[in-house]
Amino acid sequence: MDEIRILCYGDSNTWGYISGSDHKRYGNKERWTKILSELLGDKFEVIEEGLNSRTLISNDTRPGKEGKNGYEYLIPCLDTHDPIDLVILMLGTNELKNIYNKTAIEIGDMLEEYFVKTILNRKSQIENNYPKLIIVTPPIVNENTEYCKQKIKYLGAMQKSKELNLIYKNIAEKYNCYFLGNEELTTGTDGVHLTKESHRKLAEMLNAIIREIYK
Repeated sequence: MDEIRILCYGDSNTWGYISGSDHKRYGNKERWTKILSELLGDKFEVIEEGLNSRTLISNDTRPGKEGKNGYEYLIPCLDTHDPIDLVILMLGTNELKNIYNKTAIEIGDMLEEYFVKTILNRKSQIENNYPKLIIVTPPIVNENTEYCKQKIKYLGAMQKSKELNLIYKNIAEKYNCYFLGNEELTTGTDGVHLTKESHRKLAEMLNAIIREIYK
């Protein structure tokens, strides 16, 4: 039997950014994508597609930050890794930045229109199937950390990221997708990136969902 191929599409929390560091990355034994691969075993292939600062559809205008628009790369990514059996989608944190001026509802609308519809309707060019989808709500931003207070780019993000949980859940139900909320995910010293413990917790929760899908 061929391996079940799982694409993990996300931002720095999928890439494995260490909270409070200067762009350091959790190792292969620590980030959730690698832990998930270990938990699932040889019958599954877990493909990492995490990118720091990746948005949904907004363009990062900072020098050296080209290519952060997640939608522009989505279809090439799906086709690159074709065939894909399952996509794990965890995006939305970077759209919470003040510079993009998006409400939680607008972020949900973008996720639905540009990502959920695209993924579910992207038929494999190799096999006669479409990907399944797990929508994961990104962690709640903790605005009370010194990092968030100093950077002031996530003003209002705490409340919006809380609202995303129900919004994402409703989208998943609307399209008969699988869903994982952010209630058990915690951020570290910068208030944005997952702790090492949350990386493991996320992997364990996803493992349980995937085992149920492919039982």
